[in-house]
Amino acid sequence: MRNSFIKILTVACIALFSIKGNAQQDPMYTQYMYNMSVINPAYAIDDLGMLNVGGIYRNQWAGIDGAPETANFFAHTGLTERLEAGISIVHDEIGDVVKENNLYVDVAYVLPVTETSKLSFGVKGGVTFFDADLRGLETGNSVTDPAANQNISEAFPNFGVGAYWFGDKYYVGLSAPNLFTAKHLENETGLARLGEENIHYFLTGGYVFDLNPNLKLKPAFMARAVEGAPLSVDITANVLLYNRFEVGAAYRFDETVSGLVNFRVTPELRIGYAYDYTTGNLGDFNDGTHEIMVLFDLDLLGLSKGYNVSPRFF
Repeated sequence: MRNSFIKILTVACIALFSIKGNAQQDPMYTQYMYNMSVINPAYAIDDLGMLNVGGIYRNQWAGIDGAPETANFFAHTGLTERLEAGISIVHDEIGDVVKENNLYVDVAYVLPVTETSKLSFGVKGGVTFFDADLRGLETGNSVTDPAANQNISEAFPNFGVGAYWFGDKYYVGLSAPNLFTAKHLENETGLARLGEENIHYFLTGGYVFDLNPNLKLKPAFMARAVEGAPLSVDITANVLLYNRFEVGAAYRFDETVSGLVNFRVTPELRIGYAYDYTTGNLGDFNDGTHEIMVLFDLDLLGLSKGYNVSPRFF
């Protein structure tokens, strides 16, 4: 039991004390191209009457006690030809120690640029609930560490912005989903600041190449930047067969290689799975990362362009 507690504490400290290393702090996703509204409030589907609903569950570094787990839910729809709105809920936890819940509302305004492309601008607003209960963890030290005897429960506002340029078969997005920094454990019980969440910037893009009527190539990328940390870049290439079955591979530089697969079960429902293999030193201590995705499209008012006329590529 003591070894398990120490492992959980170690993982929790990585997240809590990230001010020391300024590491990536926001949850990451391998199937980011189907999770765009969570990171960019300007994401637009440009399909009036269609409600896009989805969720992703991510079990990171399986096999490590207390490893991070993330689950999100998102829904997005067009309200008018130029106005779109959505909600997203993100739950992130490390063992039973650190838990964070984010609730957001997104609003995007879409402007025509050319006959085949549009540009949208969006804002994201919401609140984050942060809880960390470090009490009861055994550090193996006979002297109680004040940093491991804390029970933190906080709520703080979030505000983000984004831009999204897109057509039927491509997109480029730039966003900062949380412009407010948050500090944890600052000046409590005589401790200096131990944790701080910094602003994350996301640059994303993707394109669909028609190789033949039943075969499409879908490259995509995502770059994440945060002050003091190396730039993190994901490169993905998927192949879509008959607009139903998709398989691909991804590489996160100096971190992971991944395999992806998804299947359109019905015109409305798509399910997907991704597996990440850690290429760094941490790969010797975990069994990889598993990610499950579910997407559902619902034509609310019968106004949609149609599933076959404008398939949801991203």
